[in-house]
Amino acid sequence: MTAPAPFRPPRLDACPALVLNADYQPLSYFPLSLWGWQDAVKAMFLDRVAVVSYYDREIRSPSFRLRLPSVVALKEYVQQSHYPPFTRFNLFLRDRFGCQYCGTRFRAEDLTFDHVVPRSRGGQTSWDNIVTACTRCNLQKGNKLPAECGMPPRTKPRRPTNYELQRAGRAFPPNYLHESWRDFLYWDTELEP
Repeated sequence: MTAPAPFRPPRLDACPALVLNADYQPLSYFPLSLWGWQDAVKAMFLDRVAVVSYYDREIRSPSFRLRLPSVVALKEYVQQSHYPPFTRFNLFLRDRFGCQYCGTRFRAEDLTFDHVVPRSRGGQTSWDNIVTACTRCNLQKGNKLPAECGMPPRTKPRRPTNYELQRAGRAFPPNYLHESWRDFLYWDTELEP
């Protein structure tokens, strides 16, 4: 019979801290607002954050020991912009990673975007004229207007607010969630009895 493997604490780079605003809501859901352990410890020493939760991991020096924070809250509220920047990723998030023509969900790397009114016909590259599309639908629509090819987008494209993108991001959790983060990431979901 073999002996059980000795306990090994997680590597330091596997100990990011979830960063909350002063209102105890994440600065961002997607991408999730995380700091590496060094930035979290530095913010602790500069008294810029309150530590909400810790890992079962510590760092040591000859003169002190410090448990690594797993959740920190900023002491000063950071005002968020009302509208997010117009980026490919934010567009995919607005459309929930779904083709706006066929309705199928894809991974980000399998998506493209489509000008509802093609640029060759005066269409602009803006929130109000761009939708997420799969390659097949984008090629099928081509340089036509939606009415010409019978492919209207499922939702009318529009500029989202940061709140709307945050809400959409909650539906796509990252691959790794530390148990100490869960109360802060899903604070508005119904609790189980």
